[in-house]
Amino acid sequence: MNSILKILLTAITFFFCFDMAAQKSEEVCYNPNLIKDTTKKSIKSMAYALVNGDSIKINYHSPGVRKRIIWGGLVPFDEVWVTGAHDATTLEMPKAFVVNGKEMPAGKYAFFTIPGEKEWTIIINKHWKQHLASEYDEKDDIVRVKVKPSTIEHTERLQYFIEAGRTNTGKIAVAWEKIKVEFPFIIKN
Repeated sequence: MNSILKILLTAITFFFCFDMAAQKSEEVCYNPNLIKDTTKKSIKSMAYALVNGDSIKINYHSPGVRKRIIWGGLVPFDEVWVTGAHDATTLEMPKAFVVNGKEMPAGKYAFFTIPGEKEWTIIINKHWKQHLASEYDEKDDIVRVKVKPSTIEHTERLQYFIEAGRTNTGKIAVAWEKIKVEFPFIIKN
């Protein structure tokens, strides 16, 4: 009976410790604009989609507007921005893909932008493990795409979207405050 009690107590202790560790880990939010917003912190978020059977992921931190001036204020115009908060936003592609005519191998990349009043530059950079844009180096850019921002309804938290198109095509978009930018991609077979 004593050994059964020891095993039972060990199992209870293990599950209690495991549960505590699981609660401390950060949860990932797939739609930061649908949750009750009770934090001033940037929310760890992910956009995920299947395009032609392949999973594409974007990991980012989603800051909130919180009555701040975003464009030309919190996010300066004409400067490289991490397009989120904290670490660089990452784009994970399972197969080779094409953006703006440039073919890139499957892998993990950093996603940056240079917001402008009338035009933005979308940047895919090979150095994905960066904090903010402080380690950013233009020489590591793989592709740059010029896009025009569009006006949208107010979006409180920054959010990425991956939209599947026909067969092996899709679009990546990011929206925040009243601005949205997007660009197309093609998955190579």
